[in-house]
Amino acid sequence: MRLRHIEVFNAVMLTGSVSSAARLINVTQPAVSRILAHAELQLGFALFQRVKGRLAPTTEAQALYPHIARLFAQLDEVQRLATSLRRGQGDGELHVLSVLALSYEILPHALKMFRAQHPKVVVTIDSLHSPQIVSSLVLQEADVGYVFSAIAHPSLEPQHLSEGSMVCVAPKGMLSASLLKQGSVGLTDLVEIPVVSLDVGDPVGISLSQACSQLGVGLQSAVRVQTYHAALALAHHGLAVALVDACTAISADRSRVDVLTLEPQIVVPIVALRPVNRPSSLLAAAMTRCVQQTVVQALGG
Repeated sequence: MRLRHIEVFNAVMLTGSVSSAARLINVTQPAVSRILAHAELQLGFALFQRVKGRLAPTTEAQALYPHIARLFAQLDEVQRLATSLRRGQGDGELHVLSVLALSYEILPHALKMFRAQHPKVVVTIDSLHSPQIVSSLVLQEADVGYVFSAIAHPSLEPQHLSEGSMVCVAPKGMLSASLLKQGSVGLTDLVEIPVVSLDVGDPVGISLSQACSQLGVGLQSAVRVQTYHAALALAHHGLAVALVDACTAISADRSRVDVLTLEPQIVVPIVALRPVNRPSSLLAAAMTRCVQQTVVQALGG
């Protein structure tokens, strides 16, 4: 099949009719019919059958379509990359990506520091999950990303900024007075207490799961969340203990929750990622310095 055949086939699959497919790809109905007929002639089998006024895909077309859909997804990535490259790297713009946990306290302070140095720069900040940040940076859709893991990717250059650790945020009255007095809590101390589980695909969630496995500890999962601040909100409302990173714990309301050191220590590296094939950005470097300084101050060095 040629690319034109594939485009028409995809349009008919999406719309179910020649007229709608023609409007979708901005060609005439006779052109769609002609290209579709030529594709079927080359393939040696029919792609559609007319059923009650609509085109129904044949078994062969249904077998082809998942591969066509993947091809269009790849073409979309090419288009996104081309758009990003066409825009270039404007001197007055900076596109920043960050995991959500850093966007509540760390990034606002870092941005305030950055704008004091570069008041005319337009900064765009997107809060995403780590895999989305990696994907977007590989496609060169942003200048820099901040994540909670030392992600290895040939198209990305990591820069270690600082290290935090996981802490225990417990609703008032949920932990014993002895634990509160010593200021720390072990994973084994939480066996009988409801705990908010982090997404198993999250880097911090993976580290927590590994620590529990090594100790042979099975925590009571009250509810599973995808963001650390969602876990913190549940702790604020007295539902369960939240095991979160130290940056998220900065937002904890100490009148409603107790924040304790977690044992054993689970390190949470804070890393900046930049595309290796993107021109060096002084603005991205300046922003990264502000983020690093903010993190170090927030975590007490």
